[in-house]
Amino acid sequence: MTSPGTEALRQGPLRGVRVVELAGLGPGPFAAMLLADLGADVVRIDRPGTTGLPVPMPPEVDLLRRGRPSVALDLKHPEGIATAQALIARADVLIEGFRPGVAERLGLGPDECLTANPRLVYGRMTGWGQHGPLSQSAGHDITYLAITGALSAIGRAGGPPQVPLNLVGDFGGGALYLVAGVLAALLEARSSGEGQVVDAAIVDGTAHLSTMLTGLVSAGLWSQARGTNLFDTGAPFYDVYETADGGWMAVGPLETMFYAEMVDRLEIADRAPADHLDPRQWPLLRRLLAEAFSGRTRDDWTALFEGTDACVSPVLSYAEAPEHSHLAARGTYVEHHGVVQPAPAPRFSRTPGALSSPPPLRAGADTRAALEAWGITDVDALLASGGAVQT
Repeated sequence: MTSPGTEALRQGPLRGVRVVELAGLGPGPFAAMLLADLGADVVRIDRPGTTGLPVPMPPEVDLLRRGRPSVALDLKHPEGIATAQALIARADVLIEGFRPGVAERLGLGPDECLTANPRLVYGRMTGWGQHGPLSQSAGHDITYLAITGALSAIGRAGGPPQVPLNLVGDFGGGALYLVAGVLAALLEARSSGEGQVVDAAIVDGTAHLSTMLTGLVSAGLWSQARGTNLFDTGAPFYDVYETADGGWMAVGPLETMFYAEMVDRLEIADRAPADHLDPRQWPLLRRLLAEAFSGRTRDDWTALFEGTDACVSPVLSYAEAPEHSHLAARGTYVEHHGVVQPAPAPRFSRTPGALSSPPPLRAGADTRAALEAWGITDVDALLASGGAVQT
């Protein structure tokens, strides 16, 4: 059985995979959303009385909660714990993002869950990991980036480190590594018959994302000084430039042939350095690029460069991005239940993912229907006991 109201809509390569999500914030919900987008039947266990929102916002646009119902269980109540254990016993995957030891104290740790369900893939999402001197400390995306070297490397010459939103840590080094680990363990469990614990730590994932840069540092090909290297705005041909109307263009023609096309279309080929990879020429090239781009509007430059090999694109806002011709043609953004949002990714030729249900409007909005869909009987008694709440 699948979760309420989504059976007809649920599709994707993970259709038939059952996931229990113990509600958290940030990377855990993103991972659960991605699994749901790809067809998994995910049930989110929320705490009664919580909104599940990291910041005040309308629940219908809390997109990290899309694609799965909300069951409100009191995990301090014996019946609430027993119900959570019953759901986990029916699941292929569990995702939790508590501090190390919390799930164990609730009676939902790996030992208990894998004893009841030996094929379970137990996914753990934390910033610091399950062990180490800082494993019990609080932290956020910026904290984890700081100690892995990633934060130090991002920023302009002479300036402070720049925070790359929470894309690199929470979602790149965290959620995506959790999903990769869960899927790998799920594949292995199908052949071995045995589940296992996936310890996904943002510090580990972020460090792993930096593998290429770590190699460049070891080879002496990457300076520790911010803003002086090829990909960190040190190179003038890999940077952004302001246009006449206050917009911005992003340039990135690393290869000689692409660089030649860029300077030709900018009408500075006769003055631009022939060897754009020579750092001694970078101050001159930066001045030429800044002067050229300041002479026309962003839309003018967009029209001139779009579809060429010059590797020049307009810097769009999140509000503008869905309207870009390429993204619109691919359906990269879709409108679902009145909200424009990113479509599921990646894409599959035979079993495409799809959006199913919108985010629940309240924690526990689907308690009865979701529990019954997963074969939990006597929901009335559970609700009466206070172990679960239907809102």
